[in-house]
Amino acid sequence: MRKSKLQTMELNKVRVEDSFWNKYTRLVTKEIIPYQWKALNDAIPDAEKSHCMENFRVAAKETEGTFEGFVFQDTDLAKWLEAVAYSLSYEPNPKLEEVADEAIELVGRAQEENGYLDTYFSILYPGKQFCNLKEGHELYTAGHFMEAAVAYYKVTGKRRLLEIMEKEADLICQVFHTKEYENAVPGHEEVELALVKMAEVTGKNKYLQMAKDFVERRGCEPNYLRHEHEKETYIDVWHDVNMYRDAYGQNHLPVREQKTAEGHAVRAVYLYSGMADVAYGYGDESLFDACETLYNNIVEKRMYLTGGIGSSGILERFTTDYDLPNDRNYSESCASIGLAMFCRRMAQITGDAKYVDTMERALMNTVLSGIAMDGKSFFYVNPLEVWPDNCMDGTSLEHVKPVRQKWFGCACCPPNIARTLASLGEYLAFTGENELWINLLVGGRLEVTFSGKQVRVKMESQFPWEGSYDLSFDGEEAAEGVLYLRIPEYGQNPRITIDGESIAYTVEKGYAVLRQPWKNQKVSLRFDMPAQFVRANPRVRADIGKVAVVKGPLVYCLEQQDNGENLPGIWVDTKEPLQEVFDSELLGGVVKITAKGKRIQEQEWTGRKLYGTGKVSWKETTLTLVPYANWGNRIPGEMLVWMKELH
Repeated sequence: MRKSKLQTMELNKVRVEDSFWNKYTRLVTKEIIPYQWKALNDAIPDAEKSHCMENFRVAAKETEGTFEGFVFQDTDLAKWLEAVAYSLSYEPNPKLEEVADEAIELVGRAQEENGYLDTYFSILYPGKQFCNLKEGHELYTAGHFMEAAVAYYKVTGKRRLLEIMEKEADLICQVFHTKEYENAVPGHEEVELALVKMAEVTGKNKYLQMAKDFVERRGCEPNYLRHEHEKETYIDVWHDVNMYRDAYGQNHLPVREQKTAEGHAVRAVYLYSGMADVAYGYGDESLFDACETLYNNIVEKRMYLTGGIGSSGILERFTTDYDLPNDRNYSESCASIGLAMFCRRMAQITGDAKYVDTMERALMNTVLSGIAMDGKSFFYVNPLEVWPDNCMDGTSLEHVKPVRQKWFGCACCPPNIARTLASLGEYLAFTGENELWINLLVGGRLEVTFSGKQVRVKMESQFPWEGSYDLSFDGEEAAEGVLYLRIPEYGQNPRITIDGESIAYTVEKGYAVLRQPWKNQKVSLRFDMPAQFVRANPRVRADIGKVAVVKGPLVYCLEQQDNGENLPGIWVDTKEPLQEVFDSELLGGVVKITAKGKRIQEQEWTGRKLYGTGKVSWKETTLTLVPYANWGNRIPGEMLVWMKELH
């Protein structure tokens, strides 16, 4: 671990101006936030109802009714408020801020006198708090509101939501240090990382200590979650006939003894994020080593090429090493967001670009796949192969949707994507003492302080279509500082020039290190980034004999609209070179890739014939591939990432 953690950029000092990312980021305030506000208020025609805002009004005793929706429905508002806060930092909007302020006041009116905030229990079980940590999501809900409170305070300076959540955080610290709860932990992790954020903003170290206690208790004996249902005060929330599995909630071993990523994928990476925060906060090397061990298991054995994690549709969970099926893959959007959050923390703590490589992969593939290019429909699940006809209810593929949905009864993903896109600047770059760390090769502008002097930086990028990235410094006077410029692991033959002159440079953990006075120089990074075929480790049984196509961090796929139906009937010829063409009319402007291959002919399979002994006949074909992130934005149809390799 570094002695001092790298800091994320203040969002009012960074602005994204990038042809790739602005397809999405420009939608945040214009489309995504207003659309999701309507969804939270049940105002989207033909969409599943949220009930979220109505639950708050009922809890505040302002309307008659009962609780509707999932036990964690409150968190949709929390993540929406967090997205609003981030958006206000770079795009002030008084009307939107007024709407958010009114929502925050409603949250305050729904809060109980002792600080407790959870509409499910306040409405259905008044006076009964923390009676089912395993399933009740009270601490998970609190965590998301803490994150929103910190973001809203940092951007607007308004303390109302922060004061609401300080009151609940104080309650949590009190309750979970009593004899009855001295071994208790959250069923769904999230509050750990949120408590760390609260500690940083308020200066209350007890919040950091509470986060540490939750992390340290997990998986230890006596195991609170395993035996919680035996308590007389226990409230059965899910009425689930299945036995509770410790590994599902990463509760099977103390965290330092966990060697593989287990259980519910979202819970896991939220926990790992909290572990990383606590490890740095206390200088705990053994806890950090546990984080590294779990990260390595994910990226080496349990992560999809797209940065998706959690392969099983049953319990939304990790399974076993190399079990990465494509058509029934789950890869919840929230899980990749959590993975990006975990990787960002690990990069801040270590200054190691390998974590940024993984973070970038998740953000630019699975996370973007989770939202339509109009910002108004969403994928919860992100498979790598889709045949719409067999995505049927009552089957093992019922979780796979061939088209994005307007909303979900369980809508954790849409507002999570919104807050991630709104906070992209926090992933783009870090700062240290007289240091600027460029992580994502995104166009835009930022301000940084070198040696007490303000320096403006303009970033121009042709990425991810070309390996071309320029940084132009603009300062009133020369300022000593260090630029750490990430050299992506896929970048071939990297070259750096300053004001057009080639320079020699050192590389530390994936970053080129450039140390000098900065005033008005132009730093240019160039590297080759051709489209390539990739293969999976042979232990990934689903991908044996198959290849995928990548260009830099982007994974590509076949769609039915370009290649006809029955995509698994296509074999790709990897001996023939891939061709790249930028198409300004396609999907808002993308590089499309073509390949040569063969397609199985179907003429002889006529009538009712299902099996036969005849030889296979082939037809030469040209394959067209588009970025996986953009699939499903045209005519609905089949999609395929991993193609059979022609020999």
